[in-house]
Amino acid sequence: MSERTTALYEAHAALGAHFTDFGGWQMPLRYGSELAEHTAVRTAAGLFDLSHMGEVWVQGPDAAAALSHALVGVFEPLAVGRAKYSLIVAQDGGILDDLIVYRITPERFLVVPNAGNAELVFTELTTRAAGFTATVTDASAHTALIALQGPRAAEILTGLLPEAEHETLAALRYYAAHEFSIDDQPVLVARTGYTGEDGFELFIPDTAAPGLWDTLLAAGLTRGLIPCGLAARDSLRLEAGMPLYGNELTSALTPFDAGFDRVVNLDEGHDFVGRAALEAAHATGVRRVLVGLRGEGRRAARAGYPILVDGEAVGTVTSGQPSPTLGFPIAFAYIDPAYATPGTPVQADLRGKPEAFTVTATPFYRRTR
Repeated sequence: MSERTTALYEAHAALGAHFTDFGGWQMPLRYGSELAEHTAVRTAAGLFDLSHMGEVWVQGPDAAAALSHALVGVFEPLAVGRAKYSLIVAQDGGILDDLIVYRITPERFLVVPNAGNAELVFTELTTRAAGFTATVTDASAHTALIALQGPRAAEILTGLLPEAEHETLAALRYYAAHEFSIDDQPVLVARTGYTGEDGFELFIPDTAAPGLWDTLLAAGLTRGLIPCGLAARDSLRLEAGMPLYGNELTSALTPFDAGFDRVVNLDEGHDFVGRAALEAAHATGVRRVLVGLRGEGRRAARAGYPILVDGEAVGTVTSGQPSPTLGFPIAFAYIDPAYATPGTPVQADLRGKPEAFTVTATPFYRRTR
């Protein structure tokens, strides 16, 4: 067993979780049926342990300026209580991680990197903040993160709050955060998620995590809430067209390869680590494009499978599986820009057997409520 476990490991074990090693952490892969967990999030609600993710605080008078220097976005205009998706890149423009930044107070920001990159991001932020009046603190080891996702998530969470806070939660916008009290415990609640559904991510001290986990499960018992593992999280995020670091995003790729032009701020006056390389990459154009693929048959394309046109390889699948919600195979792939237009027919080489796919816009699934 991996040496690293979250504060909820015993709770998962008691629920019969099947564990897997993920980024050096022992995490629930599933509790029972992956399909049931996926469907619960699409139709009711699911509860996820994301405590393997990182939490890094950047605070001080120059905190916003330090982040604008360290990341590809500009953070001075970010309003208190709002969040911003961003990327941290190397000097050569390669993506080191994608992350979310929350502005908690005018001089205090919470940066949430991916689990496998948390230590790297902390180190890079510390280095890049040198010369700014800002401190960088890694709080990952004593912070837990629980995600409540699905169309009934707001209903479940509302029932745990004092009536005076119901309107505040209802008014909480997507990519916004606010501190609430649940069971007399302060909880930072963000309206963010990785499933394509409405939902929340709850940040709490790790010592309070088991109690909050049990409270949420009990509150959702009659509302279809079930615990969910990494398998369902992966199928949900793929349907929602959300990239995964290590699959769609790597240090060998630039933000422009991944279609994140809108995330990179190349405005005059925004000097950040990796800017020169990204300016050059933007000027020369991309050699590969991240696209969505829809399978025309029943067989799914998996990561690493070649994409073919007239028998010639034009790209590679990065993520793929059957879509439980849509009923057909879906995939992400990097392909030659000449074949990246939605509607373009291609083939995936499924272990020597070509299978028909069509380039399609993402997200594959978009909630309607």
